[in-house]
Amino acid sequence: MDWGVMRPAGRGVYRYVLLAFVMAAVVWSVQAVSAEDWAQWRGADRLAVWHETGIVDSFPDAGLKVAWRAPIRSGWAGPAVAGGRVFVLDWLEDPESRTLDGTERLVALDEETGEELWTHEWPTSYRMLQVSYAIGPRATPTVDGDRVYVVGAAGDLRCVDAATGELVWSKSYIDDYDTSVATWGVSSAPLVDGDRLISIVGGEPDALVVAFDKHTGAELWRALDVVGEMGYGQPVIYEAGGVRQLIIWHPAALASLNPETGAVYWEEPWEVGMGISVATPVKEDNYLLVSQFYNGSLMMRLDTDRPSATMLWKGASRSEMPDETDGLHALLTTPIVSGDHIYGVGSYGELRGLDARTGERQWMSGDMTAQARWGAAYMVRNGDRYFVANDDGYLIIARFTPEGYVELDRTMLLEPTSSAGYGPQRFFDRTVNWSHPAFANRHVVQRNDNEVVRFSLDAADY
Repeated sequence: MDWGVMRPAGRGVYRYVLLAFVMAAVVWSVQAVSAEDWAQWRGADRLAVWHETGIVDSFPDAGLKVAWRAPIRSGWAGPAVAGGRVFVLDWLEDPESRTLDGTERLVALDEETGEELWTHEWPTSYRMLQVSYAIGPRATPTVDGDRVYVVGAAGDLRCVDAATGELVWSKSYIDDYDTSVATWGVSSAPLVDGDRLISIVGGEPDALVVAFDKHTGAELWRALDVVGEMGYGQPVIYEAGGVRQLIIWHPAALASLNPETGAVYWEEPWEVGMGISVATPVKEDNYLLVSQFYNGSLMMRLDTDRPSATMLWKGASRSEMPDETDGLHALLTTPIVSGDHIYGVGSYGELRGLDARTGERQWMSGDMTAQARWGAAYMVRNGDRYFVANDDGYLIIARFTPEGYVELDRTMLLEPTSSAGYGPQRFFDRTVNWSHPAFANRHVVQRNDNEVVRFSLDAADY
């Protein structure tokens, strides 16, 4: 057809078709932009911020709509969602074993249907490594394009093809780095940074942190001596002082490294009781906060003109008991720093608000999660509110203010199935869900020891 001599009516049809095509492209583009995957621990950049709009303001009385349910085995590793797939780790004990031998497994599910696409598994043992709480893997998968990076509770690091489940490369922290696995197992999810995969390996004596070539598994650099245990923290990268800083919180110190070379920018010594450095370091403006179970919190002020930092304040108590502490003694729950305020869950499930400038407590509430030792809740920001998954299985919509806690709504999400631990019954006689959910594509995906479930949070579905 000769478009140059088209009759007027023909041009009108062409313009209509062109306009329809453009409008369809715009709609598709808006939908694509508004959709958001959750490809790693705490989502994009590990910030626990969920940017999607069109999310429910309250929960229906009948509960959230279930898109699908899929059976899985036990584990504490939260799901990751990327590229139309849900990735989740689990574990199955060998029924004939008396030494807690078993199989760890990575499962890939179709995000829309829950259909199992493939599995990748490997043998492991927990008892010989003195791993307490032998439920399964702890670390959320890290998805990077066509690769998935996972680490099991016994330190098996694996790079797997996201489409097929085929193994690309692997490392054993024990065999390759002489790692002494921490008491409660390897919990740190590897972090992708450019062509590097940065992992808390715990290699003795000088490979607490290792950067691998993400394509081949070749070691690129190693950093930091292992002092005591390797800890349970997650590596994060923040921009501060004109550079990108790799923040590593381990049982002996809070450290900042150059993520390209492993060179140390600065380090603040701080002993962590029993080696349980768990909650992820959080940054807000020039604040950098970490919090531990026994000694409370440590607040650093990051310099603006160079990669260095100064301690602003730290907790003085060595007690875990709520009535003996004024600050924040977080364990499993990563706190929030918002402006000059801190909001976090303390040693026995109490929600506390603190002044970020001084560490002084402003208020306390027992309404958000169970008042029990190691009580936990996972808080994700969405606009001016937070979605909170507590360890009793509830999903909560809330706001945290300098004046106190404001709960907007809650609904039961998924029944907790894991024991809270061992010891005096008054501390542990309850079941919990300590897995961090994924918030992706207007849904929340959560797991327990029996199933992984995708629930709709899309306002259009209600």
